[in-house]
Amino acid sequence: MIPSRQNLQISKSPNRQIPLVQILRSLDAVPSQLRHGAVAIGNFDGVHRGHARIIERLLAKATELGGPAVVLTFDPHPVRILRPEHAPRPLTWTDRKAELLGELGIHAVIAYPTDLAFLRLGPREFFDRIVRDALGARALVEGPNFFFGRDRAGDIRLLRELCDEAGVALEVVEPLTIDGQIVSSSRVRALVADGRMEDVSRLLTRPYRICGRVVRGAGRGVKLGYPTANLGDVATLLPGEGIYAGRALADGAWWPGAISLGPNPTFHEAGLKVEVYLLDYRGLLYDRWIEVDFLTRLRDIKKFASVAELVSQMACDVAATRAVAGS
Repeated sequence: MIPSRQNLQISKSPNRQIPLVQILRSLDAVPSQLRHGAVAIGNFDGVHRGHARIIERLLAKATELGGPAVVLTFDPHPVRILRPEHAPRPLTWTDRKAELLGELGIHAVIAYPTDLAFLRLGPREFFDRIVRDALGARALVEGPNFFFGRDRAGDIRLLRELCDEAGVALEVVEPLTIDGQIVSSSRVRALVADGRMEDVSRLLTRPYRICGRVVRGAGRGVKLGYPTANLGDVATLLPGEGIYAGRALADGAWWPGAISLGPNPTFHEAGLKVEVYLLDYRGLLYDRWIEVDFLTRLRDIKKFASVAELVSQMACDVAATRAVAGS
């Protein structure tokens, strides 16, 4: 039997309503309404425009079959189990990934709880247990670089053979290119690390977002006139150091947010911090989870000669943020 941990649930994110999309965290007893449709299998990290192309074809195939469109992804990424020292920071957390896929129109996400028993399945066993038995798939939609089964031994050629044997339709979607380069999660990750958020937004289906819990900081922002929310427990990749214009979700509404990501050299603080000043917000956020979109990088982190000079620059950053993210 395929190992499982949790039952069906509905995706949710802090503080707000999101498009309704089912998340299954088990392949045991998949609801009948989610079987016998079209399935796409992959990590879908970031849900970029290349992924959106696959989902477009998945929806078309599901409509043709008169069945559901389902994405099977993995939580955590298999590399985090097999080679944790080489595992990249993810671009999205699971509920956010489901939300983004739901916005594209799919019916359900199976966020399979990856473990060693799952990773030891050979390609044919993977196909028989998951594609045929658990999901009863009548069609698969994948990219050309899809691998499956133990040691990634299964490729598109083998998948086509297995699909032909089982009477399962297979559609292979060619990669999307933008500016002459293939859109991939690794390309997005490199741009995020460089702080090139406008370029990142061109590759993703939505602006790049992190989620963190508001923790107590030094309280210096209040004294300077710019109280910031200090974020901890951010599980996804952080952009490169700098000052950014973005927006933050609090109390069910979006607020323009001036974001400082990095050390605070003016006050001789070397540790990396994520601080967000929510323009016009007056509530208390301690111990609450908030989501933050990065829209554009405004400038580098720098040491100022005086606190007055820092405050003057902060006023400029806030004005730039308002111009970018609205009032």
